Amino acid sequence: MATIEDVARLAGLSRTTVSRVINDQPYVTEEKKEKILNAMKQLGYVPNSSARRLRSQRTETIAVLLPRVTNPFFGRLIESLEEEASDYGYQVIVCQTHDNKKKELDYLNLLKTKQVDGVVLASLANDWKDIEPFLASGPIVLCNEYMENEQISMIHIDHFQAAFDATLHLIEQGCRHLAYTTGGHQTHITQQRKNGFLRALEVNNLIFNPELEICGTLNVEEGRKAFYYIKERHPYVDGVFTGSDEVAAGMINAAAQEGWNVPGDLSIVGFDNQMISLLMVPAITTVQQPIDEMASKTIQVLVDKMHNKNHSMEHRYIYPYELIKRSSTGINAAIPTASK
Repeated sequence: MATIEDVARLAGLSRTTVSRVINDQPYVTEEKKEKILNAMKQLGYVPNSSARRLRSQRTETIAVLLPRVTNPFFGRLIESLEEEASDYGYQVIVCQTHDNKKKELDYLNLLKTKQVDGVVLASLANDWKDIEPFLASGPIVLCNEYMENEQISMIHIDHFQAAFDATLHLIEQGCRHLAYTTGGHQTHITQQRKNGFLRALEVNNLIFNPELEICGTLNVEEGRKAFYYIKERHPYVDGVFTGSDEVAAGMINAAAQEGWNVPGDLSIVGFDNQMISLLMVPAITTVQQPIDEMASKTIQVLVDKMHNKNHSMEHRYIYPYELIKRSSTGINAAIPTASK
């Protein structure tokens, strides 16, 4: 197996010069660099990346914390984050928290123990006061999730306005008795979506029945259960705003089995424009987030912080979304929304 001394001997240069090239340090001419790279190629020499990282005190690794990878939104987000991080020479490790506060803090300890260089929080289970101390150990960026008035960089859409627009669309289609589904864990995003939903009802003088907030709905099966809850307890409901295309798909599937017409008997709006939203019959009206753009900005901001010792400058990037109107609400048109 070739060594750094073998490369230096073949290139006719010092071991120090070879080391500078391997570690991408300055003060090496292009001519010498080319000789070293050619020698490495001839000898099949591969630098010890672990030792190089140890010397630079970097792991070249980013941790991404999210609730579950089985959610297609987070699967797509991970793919985009990984591709962008790779362009900067970083690898990504995925940490599923399942919205568990202890798991989230345990994974954040990877930053504290210097096992990762930075963290992307795509979901948030703990209060900010429990997250903030970790910033002393390295940079953290919020992507998708966000908070108000906290000193941390955030990349997201306006979930209040997205929920407002989606609910308003249901109302414009003639719905007057609306239900709302949400996941099990109460985050800032879920609260903002609920506030947007309620605001749309308020400006249209519609009263919301608290029994029509259906909690703990995250996937297709729970969407089916939500439909049966409506059918058995509140059959007058004519519109539902869900927080997920999976949930919307489950509701549509159960409605079809029970002979309900969507959207004739029940109009349904999903969220995230997952592939399933197009495969369902009827296709699901949904809110699309610009995942690739959000992921790209997230990695750019995080890498900048990792390379900048003074990473206290925080920014908030709010991206535009798109309300895609399809057959589950009786319309087949895509209407882009204005950037907030």
